[in-house]
Amino acid sequence: MALDVGRRCVHHRQMGRGAWGRLLPVAVPVIVLLAGCADSSDTATEARSAPTQTGGTTMQLTSPAFADGAAIPTRYSCDGDDISPPLVIDGLPEGTATLALVVDDPDAPGGTWDHWVAYDIPPATEIPEDVAALGVVGTNSWRHGGYGGPCPPSGIHRYFFTLYAVDTELGLEQGARKGQLLDALEGHVIAEAQLMGTYSR
Repeated sequence: MALDVGRRCVHHRQMGRGAWGRLLPVAVPVIVLLAGCADSSDTATEARSAPTQTGGTTMQLTSPAFADGAAIPTRYSCDGDDISPPLVIDGLPEGTATLALVVDDPDAPGGTWDHWVAYDIPPATEIPEDVAALGVVGTNSWRHGGYGGPCPPSGIHRYFFTLYAVDTELGLEQGARKGQLLDALEGHVIAEAQLMGTYSR
């Protein structure tokens, strides 16, 4: 089952400077100048533990646009059309009531940057490119709803697409942040799948 497709034309710009923060053996001081589409307060999120998975089912998340660990095409970034990439879901487990999706960048200098938060998504085997409405729309680090593509100021960043198969409808109100979603998911995750792509400027 595929979800309805629509078009979006809002372009986002990420603030700050960053590079492979997780991989550097020595912390490097960075002066961050925040400018653009949000102010400097409460924009990036702190790292949080993933919700506990209760099932043993193997679920896979892939994309016809890029392989796991490969570069995300410019089309899906702020340098291109800034639209969401197509995603394919295999091995959706029995008992899945809804799906939840988080896309984030752990290499942002001010903390993990959330690019997409969505939940109470009807179970599906694919999420089309440039999907207009995906379940209940959460709030990303730009304080916007929907998808915001890779937009690093410099260097190579990693973007993790994490999909959760959930055993219930969470009932969170529209606009929840990633932290609120992860808290609500605790004890309800049947399976989890992840796809990672990179982008550099």
